[in-house]
Amino acid sequence: MRALRTAATGMSAQQLNVEVISNNIANMNTVGFKRQRAEFQDMLYQNVERMGAQSSAQGTVVPTGIQIGSGVRAGGVYRITEQGAPTQTGNRYDMAIDGRGYFQVLMPSGETAFTRAGNFAVNGEGQLVTDDGYVVQPEISIPQDARDVIVSADGQVQVVTAGQTEPQIVGQLELSIFFNEGGLEAIGDNLFLQTAASGEPATGTPGDVGYGTLMQGYTEASNVDAVSEITALIVAQRAYEMNSKVISTADEMLSVTAQVKS
Repeated sequence: MRALRTAATGMSAQQLNVEVISNNIANMNTVGFKRQRAEFQDMLYQNVERMGAQSSAQGTVVPTGIQIGSGVRAGGVYRITEQGAPTQTGNRYDMAIDGRGYFQVLMPSGETAFTRAGNFAVNGEGQLVTDDGYVVQPEISIPQDARDVIVSADGQVQVVTAGQTEPQIVGQLELSIFFNEGGLEAIGDNLFLQTAASGEPATGTPGDVGYGTLMQGYTEASNVDAVSEITALIVAQRAYEMNSKVISTADEMLSVTAQVKS
């Protein structure tokens, strides 16, 4: 009974769909989180009667044929990179990107990771770091006697120190962009790594053509929409139930067949 296997693939696909939706909902309040969407593809078809095949000696052809599908499979889980809403925090080290781009972060392994989460702080050495203590690149060091820190829209970091009235420049933040942002590999902690699918990063100054600008004292909220996710969850649940109903129906049909006596 092919229907049993076909419906089973549908249940498996909807289980994956629910897992993706649940991860989106769980990260509704995660800074810089980008929601994901499961995409599906139909599987191989059995050609019982091929369309276009000759059906008579006079040259007539079969107009539609008979193809029977074998179910559905996951084609991919796509990351939707549209920008989340800016949220004011009042923290002078917090920064949101308005437009395209990722902050660069130096991992303990020496690799460069990328993030949209700009909830930064300073460590004991005055370096600008993520909430896990990873140093933001290019490295920015804030003097210990700094009374105020100013980050311009183009990423220039200035400080006002004790005894001075004019701010002095202590560094320049940069952003990286990718041809295919959906190809970045998420590794947790709001961090991404480049892959062959994402392409090499192009690094530039905020505000340059193709790059976003910075907003000091803000963070980027998750782009998860609660109403859309709950609606998608209900649709996935109903699809799962309908596939389970197909399995029950196919089982009943097999039971009837087994009871037929010769």
